Amino acid sequence: MVYEIEKATQIADNIHEFWINAPQVAGHGKAGQFLIIRLDDSGERIPLTISAVRGDSVRIVFMAVGKTTKQLAAMKAGDCIKDVAGPLGNPSDTSKIGNCVLIGGGVGIACLPILAKALKASGNHVTGIIGARNEKLLLLSDELEKECDELVICTDDGSRGYHGFPADILKKRIETDKIDAVWIIGPAIMMKITSMATLSTGIKTIVNLNPIMVDGTGMCGSCRVTVDGKMKFACVDGPEFDAHLVDWNELMNRQRIYPAMEKESAELYAADPHRQDGINGHADGHADGHGHVCTCGLSKANGGNKGKNGNNGNNGKTGNGVEN
Repeated sequence: MVYEIEKATQIADNIHEFWINAPQVAGHGKAGQFLIIRLDDSGERIPLTISAVRGDSVRIVFMAVGKTTKQLAAMKAGDCIKDVAGPLGNPSDTSKIGNCVLIGGGVGIACLPILAKALKASGNHVTGIIGARNEKLLLLSDELEKECDELVICTDDGSRGYHGFPADILKKRIETDKIDAVWIIGPAIMMKITSMATLSTGIKTIVNLNPIMVDGTGMCGSCRVTVDGKMKFACVDGPEFDAHLVDWNELMNRQRIYPAMEKESAELYAADPHRQDGINGHADGHADGHGHVCTCGLSKANGGNKGKNGNNGNNGKTGNGVEN
């Protein structure tokens, strides 16, 4: 079975939205979950957040920053993807909570529409706060305005909305509003800093983590993170965790393991887009909206996805690692 790309659109600067026909994912996928795709037989595995579902189709949003996401971005409507596995991970708790604040940074914004819609359906009041470096990197703001009761837009350079960061808005809202729960989805450093605003308040604060990941089903242990002093696997225990219990320094250190290989893989692809050998793993770093970086830990000597471990390459998620 192959999975057809029904619609492929660039929605912001170097950021792409794809609708893929994948009935088994669309029929069961919920907010907070992700899928893993493989473009072809020699391709690496890319974890990407489920941004929306519609009928038999699922939406992914990603930034083209490395080998495989650039290869994916070059595909068109009508092209087919070899494998789409999912839904994976635990869904968000979207029961009746009360006043919920959803914060998205960079490509992490793509995780918010499905979450906002589910929370609203349960009778919650939803405030969205989204931020990016500049107006050209903002995405899905029109959709979020419809799904949220209120949407606040921030840009680092002041090109649109509030001139500053989502954390600034959150701090002000804590002073004036009763907030029952906060979700923060974006680059690890953004999630860490923004979650500090609620540290002393007792407000439930949830983040969607983006560690290294391979299989996405709990077998390999590559996505291990430390939460409340205990080892957890983001793929089966998460990807959502209590922000105040995460060992952020460990997470960010592990995310920086493969930058040289990611860079080399991207350069090889740029020189020859049809190349099938050499390094194929560790290609993207952080590319999509969910927060996963898929990597198998293969060395250059093992020839990336052509190495002894077969097709377990790497990518970048799912965009939470992308700078906002």
